[in-house]
Amino acid sequence: MERKALEVRNVVFYVLVVLFAVIVASIGREFVNVPFSVTAVLAIVFGLLGIVLVVLAARLAGTRIQKTFFILTGASATAMPIFAVLHNLVYGLLIAWFGEGFWERHASGGDEPVFFILAVLVCPALFVIGTVGSIVLFVKAGIARHGDVPRPDDAPD
Repeated sequence: MERKALEVRNVVFYVLVVLFAVIVASIGREFVNVPFSVTAVLAIVFGLLGIVLVVLAARLAGTRIQKTFFILTGASATAMPIFAVLHNLVYGLLIAWFGEGFWERHASGGDEPVFFILAVLVCPALFVIGTVGSIVLFVKAGIARHGDVPRPDDAPD
């Protein structure tokens, strides 16, 4: 049963990586022309799969570093759509409470930046860090299991 759960975790991880690439490509809209509604649905699925990855990583056996990278990947995947929604919600609420010209009067014409920066810069960076760390651990485990690469101390003189 543990083996099956590890396989599910790995599939969820790889689906998250592919979804991240598709969402990033669709946001740029230069290479992929995807309607906003499709991008929104993909973002929701992305966030939900992030929750699944966090739960699986926390429950399954593994080294501390493996768990850390998987939880970092899943948590950042979950947080990205949440922070994007919170950015728009806070922006809308502040306009509703303080009026249409609120940002021009009090914030030098700005926008609510905290959740935006978290959603657009911090969480994607953490997602990439967690993904790269997890992939490095996968490759390292595969090399250790199969012994395909000789060690430097095994080199001939």
